[in-house]
Amino acid sequence: MKVLFAGPSLWGASYDRSGLDVRPPARQGDIHRAVLHGADAIGLVDGVFGFVPSVWHKEILFALKSGVRVLGAASLGALRAAECAPFGMEVVGPIARSYQLGTRTEDADVCLVHAPAELDFMPLTEPLVDVEATVAAMRAAGLAGPGEAEALLVAARSIYFADRTVETITAMAGLHELAPVYRKARVGAKTADALLLVEGLRALPPCRQAPPDWEFVPSDPWRHYLAGQPAT
Repeated sequence: MKVLFAGPSLWGASYDRSGLDVRPPARQGDIHRAVLHGADAIGLVDGVFGFVPSVWHKEILFALKSGVRVLGAASLGALRAAECAPFGMEVVGPIARSYQLGTRTEDADVCLVHAPAELDFMPLTEPLVDVEATVAAMRAAGLAGPGEAEALLVAARSIYFADRTVETITAMAGLHELAPVYRKARVGAKTADALLLVEGLRALPPCRQAPPDWEFVPSDPWRHYLAGQPAT
């Protein structure tokens, strides 16, 4: 079984779901439960945070030690992949690699606000990685000059992720007229990386691999977490 945790990063994208168990953005415990229920490979793209506990590193290590391949990209998956790569989590795509290399360090660069499951997790704000890719495309196409591009980036980087919309970016930059241009030129960097992960996940063999040779240490928080889980 191949499990994919995704939401806003793949909103509106057309991709082959065959062979995949597609689930909503992951929260704490979801990866652990997927391993217990027979997952051979897990793709982590999107995850929730703030209002509920997010996916933690210990359950990823548990998955890896169980011989489950875990891939991460685009959003929370990119963050966790960069953090857990030394233990075998697989980094997919330029965004995750930028975190792994340290050229990108802020979690908020991939954060956004999205609609609920009933609206298929539609993105409601602009993640900074998409803004940067879109502004670069606008410059390359001659749709924004160097000064305009810089103003858009400065504005986007100064806006809290939950308030970062096309309207707030262009308004803060004093470039209201570029809002429709931005929308037409929009580049989905997160979506591109998420699709790379989907392709890689689908290509994996339907079996677990040999566990790594490092030791999984059940910490007190891990034991406390397990004690609160229902019997399976």
